[in-house]
Amino acid sequence: MKGLVAVIGRPNVGKSTLFNRLTEENRSIVEDLPGVTRDRIYGTVEWNGTLFSLVDTGGYIPDSSDIIDAGVREQVLIALEEADVVLFMTDVNDGVTPYDEIVADVLRRYPQKKILTAVNKVDGHRKELAAQEFYSLGVENIFPISAANGYGMGELLDAIVEILRGAPPVETPELPRISVVGRPNVGKSSFINALLGRDNSLVSPIAGTTRDSVYARYNAFGFDYMFIDTAGLRRKAKVKENIEFYSGIRTIRAINESDVCLLMVSAEAPMEAQDLAILNLVQRAKKGMMILVNKWDLMHHRPDAEKEVRSLINERIAPLSKVPILFVSATEKLRIYKTLEKIRQMLDERSRHVPTARLNEELLEFVRQTPPPSSAGRIVRIKYVSQAKARIPTFIFFANHPRHVKENYRRFLENRIRELYGFEGWPINVYFREK
Repeated sequence: MKGLVAVIGRPNVGKSTLFNRLTEENRSIVEDLPGVTRDRIYGTVEWNGTLFSLVDTGGYIPDSSDIIDAGVREQVLIALEEADVVLFMTDVNDGVTPYDEIVADVLRRYPQKKILTAVNKVDGHRKELAAQEFYSLGVENIFPISAANGYGMGELLDAIVEILRGAPPVETPELPRISVVGRPNVGKSSFINALLGRDNSLVSPIAGTTRDSVYARYNAFGFDYMFIDTAGLRRKAKVKENIEFYSGIRTIRAINESDVCLLMVSAEAPMEAQDLAILNLVQRAKKGMMILVNKWDLMHHRPDAEKEVRSLINERIAPLSKVPILFVSATEKLRIYKTLEKIRQMLDERSRHVPTARLNEELLEFVRQTPPPSSAGRIVRIKYVSQAKARIPTFIFFANHPRHVKENYRRFLENRIRELYGFEGWPINVYFREK
């Protein structure tokens, strides 16, 4: 991996469209409205054998007192600090605007940065001539492009790769992916920011501030994970904008990409109907799961509060059992590092392999004492069990009539496996095969 390229510009010039084209992924939400992108979104680009990271940013709006606009400005400046190459994006149809002049002035404060100016929405030679107007901003290296149809991409990428050629390679290890999921405004972004010790994601009291899934590496104190901050998932009836719909799709994709999902709920209203719906999404995706009860600083003064809330959660998630529950506060940094320890413990448990001899000695004895009920006049006898090599704990029971084993007995065996061997927080696959 060679360096980082940041896409910077005012709102609605096509930054996210360019990001999606270059990364060949629909990671950034694209909508014909200003201000859709808010957080920094990272992706990977390959061109002529060179890999580099690309970051999409929100539209830079100066001097706005709006809390979201102020947060976006901060995210843009963070991306500028991180970047090796800055791609300043403008729109040929609008010409040079006052906002473009302000962004150009901001970029002049970073003389050490390599800056390329992409004039977007150029789809012919006539517009290429119009693009020359942007030299009035005092910039060099203007590239007429069309992010929508790919015009001019080759020249732009050649220039980026040429600048990055001398950059030292950046290692990108395959890390465990930890997604933080939940309803809007339960504190997902605040939790990740507290963990990282910086404003990785935009935070505001407004529900739905996070729209894309935001990736951030945590590498400290012996822990090395890729965290994914996701948009809050609402009930379908409350999703009124295309933007929210796409945010939901990205959250579901983040769940599918994850190793462990941290389901964040509010201490003031834990495990409501929407929390249970998200829990079911994680279950169906067969991911490890931990429940974080956030805003515990508002509750921990109450005697027996933890016992009561734990009991309430376990009751509402039944028959699911053995899910780790931690009581945290993102604002007070209460137990957030305990979360890291628990994640490590869960990842260690996932890789645990129980010897076949031990399984047959302990589980078959249990099966003999409590055999599966007969079905259609057939007596089911389980003769052998082994653990398969798989992404999550998987156990195969060999029987004379595997198709006649009922679902409730499968769940019965799953609970017994948890009692004997742990696998806290992980789904367990139990299969029956013919012996």
